[in-house]
Amino acid sequence: MDTDTALAALAALGHETRLTAFRELVQAGTDGLAVGELRDRLGAPGATLTAHLNTLRAASLVTDEREGRVIRVRANYAQMNALIGYLTENCCAGDGSCTPAGSCKPSKGGKKA
Repeated sequence: MDTDTALAALAALGHETRLTAFRELVQAGTDGLAVGELRDRLGAPGATLTAHLNTLRAASLVTDEREGRVIRVRANYAQMNALIGYLTENCCAGDGSCTPAGSCKPSKGGKKA
């Protein structure tokens, strides 16, 4: 990941609603959430959520897919892991014994609430 991409991702996550939405999608696992379900969980107006999702999408942190009349949104784990890797690549001044956080490999469906 290059610096500009990392800055875009961090800026996208730098808003409470977007960060909360992204965390909900990460927790949902590979199934993601329907936009309506995400809206209900966040208590955000539809137009506001759409604007926030557009920001996350522009930073490649989420993807979406139309399933009939429903739009399903999913966290882009590869982009999230690349950002974590970028942030920790020089961890502990290159000390080989330092082990930064590993990458996230969600199971289908994610954590059940």
